[in-house]
Amino acid sequence: MQILSTKLHVPESRENIVRRPGLLERMNLGAGRKLTLVSAPAGFGKTTVVSSWNAQGSLPIAWLSLDSADRDARRFLFHLVAAIRTVAPDIGSSMIGALESAPQINQEVVFTNLINEIDGMDGHCHLVLDDYHLIDNPHIDEGMSFLLDHLPGNLHLIIITREDPQLPLARLRARNQMVEIRAEDLRFNPDDAAAFFRANSDLDLSREDILALDQRTEGWVAGLQLAAISLHGRGDNREFIRAFTSNRRYIIDYLAEEVLDRQPGHLRDFLMKTSILDEFCASLCDALTGGTDGHHTLEILARKNLFLVPVDQECEWYRYHHLFADAMRNALTARRPEEPATLHRRASRWYAEHQRPHTAIRHALSAGDYQLAADLIEGFWGGMKSNYESGEWIGQVTALPEEIIRRYPVLCAGYGWVLLYQG
Repeated sequence: MQILSTKLHVPESRENIVRRPGLLERMNLGAGRKLTLVSAPAGFGKTTVVSSWNAQGSLPIAWLSLDSADRDARRFLFHLVAAIRTVAPDIGSSMIGALESAPQINQEVVFTNLINEIDGMDGHCHLVLDDYHLIDNPHIDEGMSFLLDHLPGNLHLIIITREDPQLPLARLRARNQMVEIRAEDLRFNPDDAAAFFRANSDLDLSREDILALDQRTEGWVAGLQLAAISLHGRGDNREFIRAFTSNRRYIIDYLAEEVLDRQPGHLRDFLMKTSILDEFCASLCDALTGGTDGHHTLEILARKNLFLVPVDQECEWYRYHHLFADAMRNALTARRPEEPATLHRRASRWYAEHQRPHTAIRHALSAGDYQLAADLIEGFWGGMKSNYESGEWIGQVTALPEEIIRRYPVLCAGYGWVLLYQG
């Protein structure tokens, strides 16, 4: 199993962020307890708060950015150990070997060994699990509950999530072993909003305008970002601010209609087509758009600050801000309802050619192209079996209609073996 190194990068703290000493103090308070839970909906700046707090600290931090593929327990544990090894390289080498070679894994044994090795290391460290809501696996929750119950004193866990995890939060809360940072803590007050506009735009807004925007967005950071972009180049700020509301549906629609439609045609086309991707590089963008200028276009989007977020230090791979991607996908579906399936099919083929089976299969299923998905699932069976990824593989198989499965003998055989293996 290969380590995806970008999942282990600590996000850099930007220079123009709004300083919020109250939140940093809560983070400091949490560092003395078992768990800091940062739980709020999308767009509240959860990751920004943690990364800016980390930039001011002195303790080493192990960071793991989770994705939906980490629902597989083996993959999750593999990357969890790899993340800790970024700050403590001597820890977990035997566990990495066991996770790679053992036909079955005993999660409690892995966590027990990990706890013992961390307990014996010199110094303290923080472990951050970002986007934990994407896991959605009760077996992983059980393992993490075991870890929290027996957490060494020199390790502090920070979980960033859009929804509360199935962990013993009530017990931790009752024992004063957890600090929680919620949406109400992350909301910008009028002073924060004023500092945000000073640091991130050259808009000449009155205190009254800023107060109105803060009230209408209810301090939602992403809403203020969308408002700032939408206000640029307008002469009717007051009228716009009066119309602006905190309704997410309105904001997404407004972003699509106002920001998207203000872009030149080739950029508008590029944004909509690439919005189906969770992450993308220039080559992948070219595969979807049929062009050859993906690298140049990404440079333009970065300069225009169109919600483009680098996911690696080399700035080769990017993603869109989640709400911006939502808006672009909604626009694509509304304006070109037949096109998403074609784009998912192209993405599937690109990922298959670049030996990224999980993502290739997911895009084929998203395209509704069950024959392509079955071809890929059957073709990747051998490699996934040897990597002990049968759990994820069978989840992909069961997404296919049964009449499709029965057309593929090797697929049927693999399906039978996995069912037998699982009891």
